[in-house]
Amino acid sequence: MLKVGDQLPQFEGTNQDGATIDSKNLIGKKLVVFFYPKANTPGCTAEACNLRDNYTQLKKQGFHLLGVSADPVKSQKNFSEKYELPFDIIADETRDIIEKFGVWQLKKFMGREFMGIVRTTFVFDENGICTEVIEKVKTKDHASQILEG
Repeated sequence: MLKVGDQLPQFEGTNQDGATIDSKNLIGKKLVVFFYPKANTPGCTAEACNLRDNYTQLKKQGFHLLGVSADPVKSQKNFSEKYELPFDIIADETRDIIEKFGVWQLKKFMGREFMGIVRTTFVFDENGICTEVIEKVKTKDHASQILEG
C-alpha cells in the first residue's frame, strides 16, 4: 500500500461520464483519492454523501476529490447521478489503479476470506507527494478526517 512520502502513481481511468482522468493533470492540486468497495452499498453511499455534503468546505481548503472502485462505468454513473456527487468517480474494472495504490487485499467478512478493495483514502500535496493515508475511514464523518488531517 502507498504510504506517506510516496509519489502519486501514474494512471489513467474512466470517470462516470466516460471521460478519461489522467493523473498527470492532477499535479498542482491538493488531491484526495478515496477507494471504496462497491457503489450503492450502505457504507460507500454514506462515505460519498458525507464528502458531497462537505464538498464546498473541502474545495475551500483547496482539495480536489476523486473516488475509485472496480464498478463499471454504468454503475458509477448511476451512483453519481442518484446521489448528485459533485466529483469524479473512476470505474477501475481492470483494478489497475486499485493495485497501484495497493488497496486490493485479502479481506475477512462474516467468517469468509476474499480479495477486495480495502476502504482507504490518500491525500496528496500539490507536488503529488502523499501527505496522509486514512485507513480507518469513518464513512459518516469522512470529510472531517480529511479536513483535520
